[in-house]
Amino acid sequence: MRSYLRAVDEVVAEVPGGPRGYQVLAAAGRGEAGSQLALAQHLGVDRTVMTYLLDDLESAGLVERRPDPADRRARRIWITDDGGARLCALERALRSAEDAVLAPLADEERTVLRELLARIALGSAPVDPCQVAEELRAEEISAPRGRAPRRSAAAPTPPPGTPRAATPASRR
Repeated sequence: MRSYLRAVDEVVAEVPGGPRGYQVLAAAGRGEAGSQLALAQHLGVDRTVMTYLLDDLESAGLVERRPDPADRRARRIWITDDGGARLCALERALRSAEDAVLAPLADEERTVLRELLARIALGSAPVDPCQVAEELRAEEISAPRGRAPRRSAAAPTPPPGTPRAATPASRR
């Protein structure tokens, strides 16, 4: 198993963001990326981390962010032609690493193992991708969109023990 993990790490090391970058690229390649926020929630990645990850993937020419026609505040993630070609190459390399690890198993055993692992990864119930997308979109719409708090125009409070400047009131 360690050899598989090592091989996978080597394959995805070339992708900006490593394994997370690969996950984003794969989701975009399957048309499952949606908006930045939905993708971050789907992959369990902090939205700030997702922004930096997408910056790197976009700089590498693998994905692009486009305005969402339904919500001008949101950006949708799309795979580029270069990203699609890179994803195909990555998936071939990952399949080779997987085949090497599973070589001792018969074809039927490989199939059963993959099905069991998918069931564990997705939960015990079958997953409808359309339902997942609708739920993520509903969460995104209902999520409060807060703004950064306004900064006070007053001077910052000095740390305790710092001498204060003289004021008219302190001179009396």
